[in-house]
Amino acid sequence: MRFLFFLLLGATSLAAQSAQEAEIARWKAQAQQVTIIRDQWGIPHIYGKTDADAVFGVLYAQCEDDFFRVEHNYIEAIGRLAEIEGESALSHDIRARLFLDTLEAAAIYQSSPAWMKKLLNAFADGVNYYLYTHPEIKPKLLTRFQPWMPLTFSEGSIGGNISAVPLNGIRAFYGQNRAGTSFLEETPKWEEEPTGSNGFAIAPLKSATGNALLLINPHTSFYFRSEVHMVSEEGLNAYGAVTWGQFFIYQGFNEHCGWMHTSSDADVMDEYLESVEQKGESYVYSYGKDMRPMRARRVMQTYKDGDAFKQKPVTLYWSHHGPIIGERNGKWMAMKMMNQPLEALSQSYLRTKATGYKSYKKTMDIRTNSSNNTVFADKQGNIAYWHGDFMPRRNPGFDWENPVDGANPGTEWKGLHKVKEIVQTKNPASGWIQNCNSTPFTVAGSASPQASYYPAYMAPDAENYRGVNAVQVLSRTNSYTLDNLITAAYDPHLAAFDKLIPALASAYDERAAQQDPLCSALKDPMNQLRAWNRDWGVESVPTTLAIFWAEKLMAAIRSKIQPGEPTTQWALVEYMIGRSNAQEKVSMLQNAVAELTRDFGTWKTPWGEINRFQRLTGKVQEEYDDQKASIPVGFTASMWGSLPAFGARAAPNTKKRYGYVGNSFVAVVEFGEKVKAKSIVTGGSSSNPSSPHFNDQSGKYATHQFKDVLYYKEDVLRNAERTYHPE
Repeated sequence: MRFLFFLLLGATSLAAQSAQEAEIARWKAQAQQVTIIRDQWGIPHIYGKTDADAVFGVLYAQCEDDFFRVEHNYIEAIGRLAEIEGESALSHDIRARLFLDTLEAAAIYQSSPAWMKKLLNAFADGVNYYLYTHPEIKPKLLTRFQPWMPLTFSEGSIGGNISAVPLNGIRAFYGQNRAGTSFLEETPKWEEEPTGSNGFAIAPLKSATGNALLLINPHTSFYFRSEVHMVSEEGLNAYGAVTWGQFFIYQGFNEHCGWMHTSSDADVMDEYLESVEQKGESYVYSYGKDMRPMRARRVMQTYKDGDAFKQKPVTLYWSHHGPIIGERNGKWMAMKMMNQPLEALSQSYLRTKATGYKSYKKTMDIRTNSSNNTVFADKQGNIAYWHGDFMPRRNPGFDWENPVDGANPGTEWKGLHKVKEIVQTKNPASGWIQNCNSTPFTVAGSASPQASYYPAYMAPDAENYRGVNAVQVLSRTNSYTLDNLITAAYDPHLAAFDKLIPALASAYDERAAQQDPLCSALKDPMNQLRAWNRDWGVESVPTTLAIFWAEKLMAAIRSKIQPGEPTTQWALVEYMIGRSNAQEKVSMLQNAVAELTRDFGTWKTPWGEINRFQRLTGKVQEEYDDQKASIPVGFTASMWGSLPAFGARAAPNTKKRYGYVGNSFVAVVEFGEKVKAKSIVTGGSSSNPSSPHFNDQSGKYATHQFKDVLYYKEDVLRNAERTYHPE
């Protein structure tokens, strides 16, 4: 028996070794079909025989540039963040498991069509081959990547759909006795710098060359996406921004057309209040005249505690509407949303091979682009806009802005709207399209879609100050080129202050008439603000004064915003004006002057002295230091209507503010006989501080001096820095 045991053990070991050797041989064979050309900016141009080869190569290249961001995105997507960050991240992991468990993702992979399986396999092989060839890289958690993983991260948005599900409800519901966990409250959303994007499309009639133009301007956390070029002999030739760990160009272009996604507030998800009763150890809920069993599953949630790992049991619940995400007034709240990872991933990939408007629109018929609008342009001169493409059909008799009664069958979705029924426009008479995460009913000025034609739930998006400025800017020019499209995208006007500064001036005059002693001390700062043209700039002192004052006024009226009130940028400015009295407005200016004098020696500090770009470490959580080199930046937070966004904040050890969110990958594209494009990114293509491409675009980024995009292979070869197979 003992001999037989060791014989079997040896056979098993040999089989495992043989399987590993076969896998390595397969990786090496595929690597030989992939060529990576790094240009003078370090940007990877991936060439493969098949689409799967290009996917293998792009994942390998991404890992070369920043493996830990690739890994981090999948740690979050598969719900294992608490194993890195500890117990406080359990609610994040619970949310991920509520909407798509890893076992479900693995089953979807198994049932995927052959073409998608090839891409998913290539994804995993590209990362695993990188780890095999770079043993010095020590993953924080994921030592082996699986082909089902992209199905948990299928859309490309920051966090995707589930990021809109508040964690505080999950903390409260699953953090009581059911889970035995205590969670902290999250920061109110309106206090954070808005994320989003800008997209512009210019029709031939407004173009100097008679070709359509496109602006691609996502506003994300810095370094969230990388700039890549993917080419295969199967018709793939896409350039643009790819989210770390994904294998499709999320915002970009090919030779035929380009696509820019902007975050949408279209109502694509609904909360259902379920009337629940306990029956023994289980729960049931009302639906029509019946009681239905609440589906439950008990799972073990793992989290890091010091150097050890611990587990907590959590029972997760679902009604037929979706997972339970919280509780309100004694009723459980279920969330219904799009949850079709295979279809979403298919649409995300297939659109990168579109050959024009008709072809691109066909991919939209899959209807899984739920959190994004699309600004589009093509070689035939078409420009277009779609306000998402996933839109549930609902009974308009219910208030879909608030949770609905889950027991009432009338609240069920009635299928999906067809794409032709979505808010959209094609080739508007204005000759341009803009979307800045604002209402679709101003996308083309007076030629915009009319709100009265659509159900209210289809586009509840509010106007914002970027949108207001974009309409004004795009109406000024009739002869756009790539260069003056860049100029338009960086227009310096801060439209929110067109309302805020007059309100402050009126308050100052009121207090001065009452002989408030503050007014005499603030005369010089107030004169600067009165004379200001409300444009940002590196040398602008009024920009500094206005932003410091507005931030303090916003904090002062925080308690006057009631739960449930709108917290859009537009509404917040109205609150700041209407819910503060004259004395509060003036005293906040005094506080701003005092803080500037204390921290910088004088209130007459130009904006560029405070607002800085700095990249020191390349870590997912960057570090900042006032004593180390940084670059002045003139543009500022989108909160105040800045078209180019640069959200900046002071670190715990700094007085200056450093950018962390906003403009990341930005490009302008012209679709003529040959495609032409220019682009810029934050920092550079590599996250390795020792790389020459860690900070080589920083100066250009701060001054918005774009580089030429190398799209055609002859241009890539002419500017090649390194050519190699993954090895």
